[in-house]
Amino acid sequence: MRLRQIVLLASAITAITFIVFPVALAQEKNAQADGQKESLRKFLQVYVQSQDYDYKSTRFIAAFSDLKDDGVQRAFVYFNDPDSCGSGGCSALLLEPQGATFRKIASFTVVRLPIRVLAAKSNGWHDLAVRVAGGGIQPGSEAILSFNGKTYPRNPSAPPARPSNGTEPGSILIPEAAKAEPLFP
Repeated sequence: MRLRQIVLLASAITAITFIVFPVALAQEKNAQADGQKESLRKFLQVYVQSQDYDYKSTRFIAAFSDLKDDGVQRAFVYFNDPDSCGSGGCSALLLEPQGATFRKIASFTVVRLPIRVLAAKSNGWHDLAVRVAGGGIQPGSEAILSFNGKTYPRNPSAPPARPSNGTEPGSILIPEAAKAEPLFP
């Protein structure tokens, strides 16, 4: 009888460990992500105030991705407001965490959603695919942006960006239906 109680107790402890430990890890990861999002918001508020437009109406979508497969989550920020967008698309930034703030890796013009991270790499960084349309580009297409060792191409509608055939393997970082949020609540 005693052995059976020990086995049941060990089974219960194992079951609790498998339930509690992943939940605790997920909560810790969510807290880190929330802290990173708040740091990103603070960085962006300072960044857009240095630009020459009505920054108070800025709306953005941010997504994090490990673009170098090195464990560092970089932020792709897509601005979606009248001052950041034109007939060809909207502005975007790629930022890398640097302590409690961020460092700009690349800025983009005339970008449209969706944004994809491709499986292919250039100079150790995943290629990006963005939609380009409007502003004379009809009906629209996808462009591939490859890292050149320092940055990604600024304008996806001109070389060195190149046309995509739309079949390159990858995953969606920011979907077309993503909703922008105000930078200044």
